[in-house]
Amino acid sequence: MKFTRTANAVWHKDLKTGSGTISTESTVLNKAAYAFKTRFENGNPGTNPEELLGAAHAGCFTMQLSALLSEQGFIPDELATQALVTFEDGSIALIELIVDASVPNISAEVFNATAQKAKEICPLSKALQAVKIELKANLK
Repeated sequence: MKFTRTANAVWHKDLKTGSGTISTESTVLNKAAYAFKTRFENGNPGTNPEELLGAAHAGCFTMQLSALLSEQGFIPDELATQALVTFEDGSIALIELIVDASVPNISAEVFNATAQKAKEICPLSKALQAVKIELKANLK
């Protein structure tokens, strides 16, 4: 399977006082605001690249984990993943995935091994191999 997805960013003015918008082909993001303050200061309305990367990685990993569990005959009741993206000294230094899962009839050992495999093979994890990605998998 091969496909291409499109996202666009537009920026106006300089880094600190300027602002921009981010849009996606699906229009889920349609001129979503972003600016220096939304990226580097807390509490400002708008998005930022790290948050979007975290959302994409959490979504990709969660779908991959669901697929691997289902292949083994374990249908999850719920998989909830949080991605913590750490920006440090001009680089993304760490992505920590924290998944809380409710999966009937699975052992913690099988669940953890499957979650680790999902982290390794999810397409966004592969794309981000230069970044340290940690995982905490919690079976309820």
